[in-house]
Amino acid sequence: MKETFFQKLQRVKLSDFMHIFLFVIALPASVIYRLFRRDLWLVCDNRNEARDNGYWFFKYLCEQHPEQDAVYAISRRSPDYCKVKDLGKTVSYGSLRHWLLYLTARINISSQKGGKPNAALCYFLEVKGIIKNTRVFLQHGIIKDDMDWLHYENTKMRMFVTSTEREYRFLCEKFGYPEGYIVKTGLCRFDNLQSFTVKPGQMLLMPTWRSWISTPTSASREIEDVSDFRGTRYFKAWNEFLKSPELDRILRENELTLIFYPHRDMQKYLSYFEKGSDRIVMASWPEYDVQTLLKESAYLVTDFSSIAMDFAYMKKRLMYYQFDYDDFRKGQYAEGYFDYEKDGFGKVCYDQDEALLEIKNAAAEGFAQPEEYLIRENKFFDLCDGNNCGRTYNAVKELMKNGEKKHQ
Repeated sequence: MKETFFQKLQRVKLSDFMHIFLFVIALPASVIYRLFRRDLWLVCDNRNEARDNGYWFFKYLCEQHPEQDAVYAISRRSPDYCKVKDLGKTVSYGSLRHWLLYLTARINISSQKGGKPNAALCYFLEVKGIIKNTRVFLQHGIIKDDMDWLHYENTKMRMFVTSTEREYRFLCEKFGYPEGYIVKTGLCRFDNLQSFTVKPGQMLLMPTWRSWISTPTSASREIEDVSDFRGTRYFKAWNEFLKSPELDRILRENELTLIFYPHRDMQKYLSYFEKGSDRIVMASWPEYDVQTLLKESAYLVTDFSSIAMDFAYMKKRLMYYQFDYDDFRKGQYAEGYFDYEKDGFGKVCYDQDEALLEIKNAAAEGFAQPEEYLIRENKFFDLCDGNNCGRTYNAVKELMKNGEKKHQ
């Protein structure tokens, strides 16, 4: 759903305007500070965690290239702060010093488009060309849809990481980046998926977010009434699924545990959901780590989440439950190159009865991945050597090298 300028403005908060003062203070100081830190790499995921591609890239830097001047931005109140601090240098996310380093850094590297001291202000400064810095987008997942907010006109990012040949070609053709700006190096977090131990009876239910619900604007009304979360189709479908007597029976008969872990932007609604079985675990952030759950689980139920790509990368069985396909396409992401029926790595279900039957059949087969989906996975994933961090590092170094040549 393409938003108007007014609808985007509705997402701006008073605190965003306060960052203007931090920017004004940090800007002249950064000119001097840059003389002392000429090769600073500033890395981050989002404000409150270090669990995505930014963290794994920073960990790689600290362990394999300690000579590189690198700093990771994260909130000091984050549950992940200590593990990053033990690795290397950190800066408090959104602080004056974060602004100073952001403006000083030779390169800013993040898994999030909004990975910067203040997303709203930095977006305006960067896209309007007021500040010209070098930014690398490590991505949050493998892209399969047409996400207009990641088109070059809306980011002006210098390097955009992709992970598969089909994704790479799609972005080159559709997203409007200049030649050479998109690279295929693989997601850094995938390096940690090379080895894992599965808990045989553990299933993971991980639906993605709905933008029109998690951050409502006037545009949300074009999809549905979101004034009461319990009235949304998203809540009704997943709540009914969790309360299903048939689901409880399947879990009990097969001695299974189902972990329900909504997308982080929907975690605020976790307490609204009810469960109809004591074999269901309502998992909240930060107590549960997404990658750990993916590695441990034998089976995944999701809807449109790109987290299915992580699961398929490990050649494990999954299922897509897409009860609101049309709403999702209208309200969130337009269809891209990936057709779930033709390209997906598991069965696509559109109603609860069909989804429960698929779970029952999968459990009866020991969650073995059917041959047709293994063939699709082997064809789709072409970077499976555990060297994504290394390739990304080399791509960044090459970018810096070419940048120096242009200024000679």
